[in-house]
Amino acid sequence: SSFDVAVVGAGIVGLAAARELIQRHPSLAFAVLEKEQEPAHHQSGHNSGVIHSGIYYNPGSLKAKLCVQGAALCYKYCDQKGIPYRRCGKLIVAVEQDEIPRLKALYERGLQNNVPGLKLIGAKEIQEKEPFCRGLMALDSPYTGIVDYKQVALSYARDFQEAGGTILTDFEVTNMEMAKESSAEREDGLKYPVIVRNKK
Repeated sequence: SSFDVAVVGAGIVGLAAARELIQRHPSLAFAVLEKEQEPAHHQSGHNSGVIHSGIYYNPGSLKAKLCVQGAALCYKYCDQKGIPYRRCGKLIVAVEQDEIPRLKALYERGLQNNVPGLKLIGAKEIQEKEPFCRGLMALDSPYTGIVDYKQVALSYARDFQEAGGTILTDFEVTNMEMAKESSAEREDGLKYPVIVRNKK
């Protein structure tokens, strides 16, 4: 088969990229190539499932910006698609006095990153939120959640296929080579086709 664009790997990153590309360029033919029998077979289906709120990254960094925006978009997408999640929150706990300044610095970083709902709580509030936890102070991050990212990835795959994309499983890419430049320039600017081969 011949496609304009092929994404190698049907994990959550490959599927998200393919989904975004086909939405932006619906006139092109897209394929996702996956060596396993199903999408999201490896890390995408075997991770902690945390929806991170964006506390840890350096303020002003692209990681901080994308993490905060990405969490909001993840919750929105799950709501749209009926994918279950839990916005269970997270406590980052200081159990020693010398940990409190670092906890406060983390709180300030989270505020600079525009993480919603952050607050510092004391020992009594820690116990109220988590009876089995002991600490002097904690950073309460209510926007942190958990989700089954394999379900998210499979939903991305359905979106991609419904938009006309093709997913080829049991297709391990073993070789790529650059084909000769076409003598006639295409309107979409794809002048350098790549030939992809698998083991079959």
